[in-house]
Amino acid sequence: MSVSVIDRLTERLSRNLARGTSRRSTIAWLGGLVTGAAVIPVLPVSRAVAAPHGEGGKRLPLPSGNAQDPGDQASCDYWRYCAIDGFLCTCCGGTVNACPPGTEMSPITWIGTCTNPADGRAYVISYNDCCGVSSCGQCLCNRNEGDRPQVRPQSNNDYNWCLGTQSSVYNCSLAVIVGVATER
Repeated sequence: MSVSVIDRLTERLSRNLARGTSRRSTIAWLGGLVTGAAVIPVLPVSRAVAAPHGEGGKRLPLPSGNAQDPGDQASCDYWRYCAIDGFLCTCCGGTVNACPPGTEMSPITWIGTCTNPADGRAYVISYNDCCGVSSCGQCLCNRNEGDRPQVRPQSNNDYNWCLGTQSSVYNCSLAVIVGVATER
């Protein structure tokens, strides 16, 4: 093909496009494109869960890797979770001690005393809520061992403990070891 043939073809296509297209129709087409692009985030998408999964969608155990801290940290039966009420941060992108990215740990907590099966000792556990992002909806646990009536709020897990943070929106709960419980 020679250059003159390409020039004539390009000119003919450009003139036909200019004859059949107005500025209003071009703006309408661009508006439809922008609106369609805005709808993409609301389309149904399979979002992966933060907790590791094996074949068949079953959650794999999440051990601590420490013989002195036995159990599955993504299971309600984990020894530290004896007084927890909420979604486990280990299933939401965090760990047993750290909030998921984008959330903030509440400075206000409730406490519990749980027995570690590895050494038979009781430990004081601080249950902190992670706040700022809506609930993750994974691994809901409601264990009320040692729960006290609401007249003792520091030992009750039924409150929203996200007070004192930038946002009072609850995401998940941590179980941080504070120390060894003393004998009575």
